[in-house]
Amino acid sequence: MRSDRIKKGYQRAPNRSLLYATGVTEQSMNAPFVAIISSFTDIIPGHIGFRDLERAIEKGVHTGGGQAFLSSVPGVCDGIAMGHKGMHYSLPTRDLIADMIECVVEAHAFDGMVMLTNCDKITPGMLMAAARLDIPTVVVTAGPMMAGMHRNKRRSLVRDTFEAVGQVSAGTMTETELCALEKEACPGPGSCPACIPPT
Repeated sequence: MRSDRIKKGYQRAPNRSLLYATGVTEQSMNAPFVAIISSFTDIIPGHIGFRDLERAIEKGVHTGGGQAFLSSVPGVCDGIAMGHKGMHYSLPTRDLIADMIECVVEAHAFDGMVMLTNCDKITPGMLMAAARLDIPTVVVTAGPMMAGMHRNKRRSLVRDTFEAVGQVSAGTMTETELCALEKEACPGPGSCPACIPPT
């Protein structure tokens, strides 16, 4: 196992000592070490519910005979970053995420990974890391956001709010109507149904 680099032989006594401090037992020291890489942040709707998924993945790794360790990477919501200087920081996070995962996995000699992800640029960053590392990897997504209903008549998506801003600017929609739309477009958790290019 790759993880033998950090846990086998008398020379690795200091490494094992630190691992025991995290709750690893003598028995689990012999198990494959699996990194659970999560991009959880509670400002991204696509990540709501990740905490429950992290625990379920951890339980699954243990049930399968592995020793799980949780590690996090940053996440930026393109929709929230849109329209101000924050958008300049979205695309760079893709490579940052890939680099961070590679550093953590190589430094700790993980045998495999489970990646918990949702949303653009986070998922591509994780997949880039998986390709670089070439170790057993499972990718889990939290799924899509359901469409909202505007005035109980038609499907409403976050992209409609972008179009509605233009309609308000053109005078074909009131700010009151826009306010109603923005509250209905994203009805709950999940990856928002919008393709938001960098601006």
